[in-house]
Amino acid sequence: MAADSSWVRIVTAQTPTNIAVIKYWGKRDETLILPVNDSISITLDPSHLCTTTTVAVSPSFDQDRMWLNGKEISLSGGRYQNCLREIRARACEVEDKEKGIKIAKKDWEKLHVHAASYNNFPTAAGLASSAAGFACLVFALAKLMNAKESNSELSAIARQGSGSACRSLFGGFVKWVMGKAENGSDSLAVQLVDDKHWDDLVIIIAVVSSRQKETSSTSGMRESVETSLLLHHRAKEIVPKRIMQMEEAIKDRNFESFSQLTCADSNQFHAVCLDTCPPIFYMNDTSHRIISLVEKWNRAEGTPQVAYTFDAGPNAVLIARNRKAATQLLKKLLFYFPPNSDADLDSFVLGDKSLIKDAGIETMKDVEALQPPPEINNTQTFRGDVSYFICTRPGRGPVLLSDESQALLSPENGLPK
Repeated sequence: MAADSSWVRIVTAQTPTNIAVIKYWGKRDETLILPVNDSISITLDPSHLCTTTTVAVSPSFDQDRMWLNGKEISLSGGRYQNCLREIRARACEVEDKEKGIKIAKKDWEKLHVHAASYNNFPTAAGLASSAAGFACLVFALAKLMNAKESNSELSAIARQGSGSACRSLFGGFVKWVMGKAENGSDSLAVQLVDDKHWDDLVIIIAVVSSRQKETSSTSGMRESVETSLLLHHRAKEIVPKRIMQMEEAIKDRNFESFSQLTCADSNQFHAVCLDTCPPIFYMNDTSHRIISLVEKWNRAEGTPQVAYTFDAGPNAVLIARNRKAATQLLKKLLFYFPPNSDADLDSFVLGDKSLIKDAGIETMKDVEALQPPPEINNTQTFRGDVSYFICTRPGRGPVLLSDESQALLSPENGLPK
């Protein structure tokens, strides 16, 4: 190790979040986070939904420390410790001649790390923030410590932080293979197709509530595994067939099949939550109204325009078959769920702003002038029931950020900027 103990080595990475279209719900091993079934997800564009994580190492650090969205959090939890331990075990020699840093393989055992993480979307609101967070932490640590593992191998480590995190190590459509091995070595993520394969798709997320949910996914899953007969039937009989059908729909870009499978699987996941004792309610009235709107429109068109899926929370993730369908969908959503009168359009529709321009909406007056959709005879609106919308698309996997100005920790002392 370099004799001078004042050096700080820093790495910053950005990792997208993902939304499952065939859901993961239930673990066969709590400690290793091994699922009871395979799952498939779509990775979202990191420019709209991602975690940025900076990790640093220095001989001057006296303990491992982490900051999330500006607040220091404890790293004593088993999930963080598992990820740190697994990456440290795979660390290799690092040499940075420019900065005069040389770290031997054996040095990593006694060096401490600092990590700072920031989500550009609400944490713990059912938007898979822990998935992006743990995936980003593992990816960044692997780069910091010069680990040679592939992203698929790293996904088996990220999985031990948060199950869904394994799927955030790739872009496009990703499958988490449940695996059979007791030690979890074969429970990892593989990319089915990249983000360019089906780039017609447009995604609109209705953030119904950014509050923290009442039942965490971890305790909800545990209760479902213990009490829901439907969960066991689903894992054994239904999901294996659905996974095969979904892989085919994605490969063929068959939106009709994709939409049918996505909506059915989301509804069944929430049916499992209701079949749990005591029942778990992740969706609310606004979630149900959005489902009704999509179902009526798809039926009126005769062919699906939009698929909906809800994770463990009330937020709707709506996947439109193309840009034309997405602009129509946005207009329907803005008609039924307009912002509060004091809101401004710029903070109500986030992400890909070009979509709202394509819909011909530039001001709040344009929202007020929207006509009720013809397929629905109810013209009642629900002002303020949606906090905001995020327009996005399928996105790429994790990347390193080379620009030091994007780092969350100072290169001088390894503390938050």
